Amino acid sequence: MDLGIAGKWALVCAASKGLGRGCAEALAREGVNVVITARGEEALQATAAALRALNPAVQVRTVAGDITTEAGRTAALAAAPQVDILVNNAGGPPPGDFRDWGREAWLAALEANMITPIELIRATVDAMAARGFGRVVNITSSAVKAPIDFLGLSNGARSGLTGFVAGTARQSRLAAAGVTINNLLPGSFDTDRLRAGFSAVAKKSGQPLEGVSEARRKLVPAQRFGTAAEFGAYCAFLCSVHASYVTGQNLLIDGGAYPGAY
Repeated sequence: MDLGIAGKWALVCAASKGLGRGCAEALAREGVNVVITARGEEALQATAAALRALNPAVQVRTVAGDITTEAGRTAALAAAPQVDILVNNAGGPPPGDFRDWGREAWLAALEANMITPIELIRATVDAMAARGFGRVVNITSSAVKAPIDFLGLSNGARSGLTGFVAGTARQSRLAAAGVTINNLLPGSFDTDRLRAGFSAVAKKSGQPLEGVSEARRKLVPAQRFGTAAEFGAYCAFLCSVHASYVTGQNLLIDGGAYPGAY
């Protein structure tokens, strides 16, 4: 299927590895020029080289920096001649007990997982509307639908973004102008973050790492963890011309782990 987005420009945040990289790869494969951001220069350049090898016809630009800061966002936006596709992504806040989190911990979570995507949306969607095409995909978490007790910071910050998107995506001056805004809610994907979480659980509980991982895998009806490549393919479809009637949605990708009917 031709997604109809070749030649567009995408800004993909936190794209040097994991789900962000999966999205960048899928878009580059479809002929989309990409600006990718990450904090680590070495991993960022390695990913850029891989994207150029994947599709030599596309332009790949890199911006090393912290997308959760104003300076990081300004640099990322300046690197693209225009932003037709915005993929918001940032590492989630640490797990823990809410009794241990003070004001600074909450503000950091909100800055990374709510305010940063909102600021990038604010900076791009009106120009998208003026051009008659725009796609915003926010990578959030399955915890938005089924909160996880030890991920309170993430539950709170990402739910705030979800509420914001629910209203903003339905503004007629955006939706009627060809701009869609959706959230992708990943479940258990084989990423560094998932493995780090397993390590933390194993250390705290005294269980072997392999046992922790296997126990989580068995909770997924698909009996496996997701891959960054399949997540990226879903993202690329949402960014395509074929998804123009999908906006304001929270799309769960979790191998069937969420038990609800709605």
